Amino acid sequence: MTAPMVAILDDEPQIRQLLSDALQEAGFRTRCFACAQDFETGLKAISPDICLVDLGLPDRDGLALVHRLALDSGAAIIIISGRAQVQDRVAGLELGADDYIIKPFEPIEVVARVRARLRQPKEAVRSQMTARFGQWEAQFERYILVDEAGQEVTFSHAEGEVLRLFLENPRRLVTRAEMQDALGGSAEEAFDRAMDVRVSRLRTKLREDPKNPQLLKTIYGAGYIFLGAVEWV
Repeated sequence: MTAPMVAILDDEPQIRQLLSDALQEAGFRTRCFACAQDFETGLKAISPDICLVDLGLPDRDGLALVHRLALDSGAAIIIISGRAQVQDRVAGLELGADDYIIKPFEPIEVVARVRARLRQPKEAVRSQMTARFGQWEAQFERYILVDEAGQEVTFSHAEGEVLRLFLENPRRLVTRAEMQDALGGSAEEAFDRAMDVRVSRLRTKLREDPKNPQLLKTIYGAGYIFLGAVEWV
């Protein structure tokens, strides 16, 4: 079985080497990049399972890159940055990152976070990649929603994790604690804000009335409940 691959994007060679050494020692394959241009070129030839992305890049805005990566790639995204403010963590998670690690860090923590991101799909062993509900079909392999007319709407990896959690638990309250346990996340304030944003974006893509959603209801102070009937195919 091929070891999972981690793509590392950081303009500091010492950090790239530190991360690569720690991850390879833990059994992962790695590819390192010093700038966004090389990183995006490299992704045309490889399909990493995890991307570690620094925000302070010499040739591109790191947050914009994270957002594009979340929309275009099936890889999980972990930001590693010296920006420690809550608003920076919130922005990164809102734009599609799955986790946020603040510099300076311990390599053992990064390895643990990478393993945590890979563990959840493995535990589920999900052979069913398509779900039908209402007028929609969610195709998780392609990261798209397809309506009855055949029109396609893309969703990010992070949005897909949230959608799948709801579709696997239809007509049942999913609490914020359950969401954090299932999806991972460290800073509670940033995680809650990121979940609210992802749910809002999913409602927009599902063409829900934000004032009166029919599929995805907010239970204030508790969590969310998905009201549609779901068929996995």
